[in-house]
Amino acid sequence: MSERQEERLYLLLDSVNHPLARGRMEGPANGETLQMLVLDNDVEKVVCHEVIVLMSMSGNEPPLQCRIVRQRGDRVALEKIASLDPDLRRNLRVPIKFDTFIYPITGRWRGRRAVQSIDLSCGGVAFYGDGGLEIGEKLEMVIPVTEEPVVLRCQILRRQELRNDKMLYAIKFVEMCEDEEVTVREAVFSIQLENRPHSAGDDNGEEQR
Repeated sequence: MSERQEERLYLLLDSVNHPLARGRMEGPANGETLQMLVLDNDVEKVVCHEVIVLMSMSGNEPPLQCRIVRQRGDRVALEKIASLDPDLRRNLRVPIKFDTFIYPITGRWRGRRAVQSIDLSCGGVAFYGDGGLEIGEKLEMVIPVTEEPVVLRCQILRRQELRNDKMLYAIKFVEMCEDEEVTVREAVFSIQLENRPHSAGDDNGEEQR
């Protein structure tokens, strides 16, 4: 797939931000009416909703809330309603467990530590680990669920003490380059689509066009 095509890929979500499908924008993205090709034979999961949200899988434009105005095969015409908060994309979170390692940047500890994730978002990770990490501390974490594993700089936001001397940590990604942001975003979107219920959108009572 060409770089231009990748830049026009979107995640399509329902009005409460549950993933529905992937789509490719056809034609200009700056008009009031947008043309979207729904991929992977998932158009029926989309057209049973009146309002959907478009979130670019690689671009930096804010998410768009749109109304479906017509369908022709796998293509839908969308009317823009509003631009949404750009933080919506960063805060989109998926539950996922993976074993990985962290490495110190500002901490007093040395070597590496094994941790296990709870969830992943475009903006950070929650994970279980040993005690001793401080709020505000910076570290590096290996993210193994991207297309190729990537090492990202992170900062600890919160921590909660658990049983057996374990801790629950929340960290945010810092100093990310654009390629790293795109890599993590694509992983989050892919995991969301894999985890969606098979019946998503089938029983919401909205009339199909």
